Amino acid sequence: MTSHTILVVDDSRVSRMLVRAIIDHADKQAQVIEASNGEEALAKTESVQITIAILDLNMPGMDGLVLATKLLERFPTVKMGLLTANIQDMVRQKAKALGISFIPKPITEERILGFIYG
Repeated sequence: MTSHTILVVDDSRVSRMLVRAIIDHADKQAQVIEASNGEEALAKTESVQITIAILDLNMPGMDGLVLATKLLERFPTVKMGLLTANIQDMVRQKAKALGISFIPKPITEERILGFIYG
C-alpha cells in the first residue's frame, strides 16, 4: 500500500475525526493533515506535498469547491474528493468539471477507503 499525505478539511471536528480514524485504521503509514476551513487548509499545505484531499463542501468562508480550485493550482495531480450531503446536480457538475470525485455523506469506511484506494 502506497503511503499518502491526505488533507481532510471539514468544519465539523467530528467528521474530521471520523475520516482520520478510518484512514489511520486502514493505513498506518498515511499522514493525515486536518483543517477546519479553507484558509487553514491552504496555510497547512504551504510546505507539504499532499497526494489526496477530502474536502467538505459547505464550510464558513471558502466553500469546498473554491478551496479545491486553489489546491489544484498548487497540486495539479492531487486526487480530490468532495465530501458532502449536498447532492444537487449543479454541485456534481461543478465538481466533475474540476475533476473532483463525489463522496456522499454520511461518512462510512467503505466510501472513504473506496475513494482513496479505489
